[in-house]
Amino acid sequence: MSGAFRFLTAGESHGQALTAVVEGVPAGLALSADDIDTDLARRQRGYGRGGRMKIERDRVQILSGVRWGATLGSPITLQIPNRDWENWQDTMAVAPPAPGAQPKEVTRPRPGHADLAGAMKYGHHDIRNVLERSSARETTARVAVAGVARRLLAEFGITILSHVTEIGGVRVPEPPILSWEELRARVEASEVRCADPETEAAIIAAIDQAKAKGDTLGGVFEVVALGCPVGLGSYVQWDRRLDGRLAQALCSIQAIKGCEVGLGFETARRPGSAVHDEILFEAASGFRRTTNNAGGLEGGVTNGEPVVVRAAMKPLSTLRTPLRSVDVATKEAVEAVVERSDVCAVPAAGIVGEAMVAIVLADAFLEKFGGDSVEEIRRNHAGYVESLKRW
Repeated sequence: MSGAFRFLTAGESHGQALTAVVEGVPAGLALSADDIDTDLARRQRGYGRGGRMKIERDRVQILSGVRWGATLGSPITLQIPNRDWENWQDTMAVAPPAPGAQPKEVTRPRPGHADLAGAMKYGHHDIRNVLERSSARETTARVAVAGVARRLLAEFGITILSHVTEIGGVRVPEPPILSWEELRARVEASEVRCADPETEAAIIAAIDQAKAKGDTLGGVFEVVALGCPVGLGSYVQWDRRLDGRLAQALCSIQAIKGCEVGLGFETARRPGSAVHDEILFEAASGFRRTTNNAGGLEGGVTNGEPVVVRAAMKPLSTLRTPLRSVDVATKEAVEAVVERSDVCAVPAAGIVGEAMVAIVLADAFLEKFGGDSVEEIRRNHAGYVESLKRW
């Protein structure tokens, strides 16, 4: 990922650890492991999660780029150990197998997973070489990276939240009329991160039913970014449009198959008069809008309203009642392999969605106000905000 704020992740699902290297973070940003661990813990919760989350207790280790609680401006290295590594040391060993050993290979690909396409692409005959890296366990490292991004954004009043709007066809009938803080409080207290109690109960029942059938469920979550100034992103080139960058980031999350900004697909069903947000002006507060159908983005640029995006997650590919497949070694018809998995991970995916939105916004923020230190960025930001008051 290129840009002002960029990162790489490494590591396998059952390897020793997940690692990320983050570049572009300015010097002088207060940062501790606690700033990251909170969201790592949030990612592990949610009704319908599987046995892996009972094993892991994700905690980050900051290995570089921070001294005495503040960033140095140099690359930051983050590492999250896998506790389950203890049970996989032979299977995931770096060294070749001992002479005479016959490691068990995975040869039954799962429909809907990267198993078969990945094995064919890279020439792997053991599908474990694919599923270990393509696993959503990788998102742990992304959430850790986003802890750094969120810390930077918070310095300038930008906060991010998410909530589940639908799971397994059970959806919130109408968005509850709540303040953002009330919504956040309800969501964080909900097992499925849904703000509506009646919908929450129906979703839990649907997850229980799917589990009893050996099936899985997908759903939809919404991510909201508050406090974004006017002017993040740009309309001058296709790859600088912020809505496109957000869509790419969200669709890069494992099992995400669709993304909406603001009203999204609903805009195609309404006339323009019922879609576009009218512009008003008051001398005391400046420009404002009474609606936010655009989701805070016009022409690929933030317009000062909350940034609102939604993502659709498909049901997970590992079913306890497996689907039909073909053994890649024998070419015989078989049932797909059953790896340990969740029944539903939509609530956790919302946390990953928050992470990717934070990363994109941090990149766009540094692109707009960039400097080598937080104090330099603060001066740039303050001068720009002051200039907007004269419009």
